[in-house]
Amino acid sequence: MERIPYLGHTIFKWQVGASSFLALPEKGARLMNWNVTLGDGSVRDIIYWPEVENLDTIASVRGGNPILFPFNGRTYDRGAIHQWRAEDGVQRPMPMHGLARQGKFNLTRLDEGGFSAQFIPDEAAKAAYPYDYEFVVSYRFDPLALFVELQLTNHGRAPIPWSAGHHFYFTLPWSSGRTRRDYTLETTATKHLQRDDKGQLVPGPRVNNRETLDTPALVDLIHTGLKREVFAVTEAGTGNRLFFRTSMAGSSAKDFAVVTWTQDEKSPFYCVEPWMGPPNAPETKVGLHHVAPGQTQKFYVEISLG
Repeated sequence: MERIPYLGHTIFKWQVGASSFLALPEKGARLMNWNVTLGDGSVRDIIYWPEVENLDTIASVRGGNPILFPFNGRTYDRGAIHQWRAEDGVQRPMPMHGLARQGKFNLTRLDEGGFSAQFIPDEAAKAAYPYDYEFVVSYRFDPLALFVELQLTNHGRAPIPWSAGHHFYFTLPWSSGRTRRDYTLETTATKHLQRDDKGQLVPGPRVNNRETLDTPALVDLIHTGLKREVFAVTEAGTGNRLFFRTSMAGSSAKDFAVVTWTQDEKSPFYCVEPWMGPPNAPETKVGLHHVAPGQTQKFYVEISLG
């Protein structure tokens, strides 16, 4: 594990077999890049990171893996965007994708296999999410895989609601001369949803469980009702694959979701996002989980190369 100066900060680099991982744990627990050195000496980027001038607004950088906590996407309260209503009946603010991606974290583990970092809520975060809790992000790196765990522990006396997730930016295409049409997403989803302008879940466009990534209907689509919590992206011709597996400890896996999104057809990335549930979970209750007092829940994601 190596320390590297970067834009006034120190980032960490792990070389694990053919894989190289870069991260800045103190800012959003952000995994920035994952790349693999191939047999011919060339380097393939798995997780995309753009050129940036500074990290002052790291939450808005389209790259790496922003951590979405406590809620995914946009929340609404009776039509009011970026608001949510807790079970005490109080309406509170909630930024898009929550509080963690722009938040400060303290390293609690740093070793040759990865890191763990604990979220340190500021006053705005405490006002938006007023619970006594510990939220920890942990990464483990393998030669051809990564494992990430989101862990929420309740130190208070009331149940804590959450529906967290990830916003992985994957480099696409992987190989020279390829286009999005050369990549197929495979899921076991039985429902496809979108949200309306008031935050309610509505049926999404009809798609198959195998669709190429040039399919316009996949953009901003929620794949849920998964028969199995596994999904994959495969490159035509080579068979190279990104394989995903998700699971949950301490709560039912009901209503897990996968969200597919990209900025536009020319973007050098495509996002495949494992979530604990669809957006606006506090209002719709779909994919909303509760951590009981004194208990812990963990949301796991494994991504491997095949």
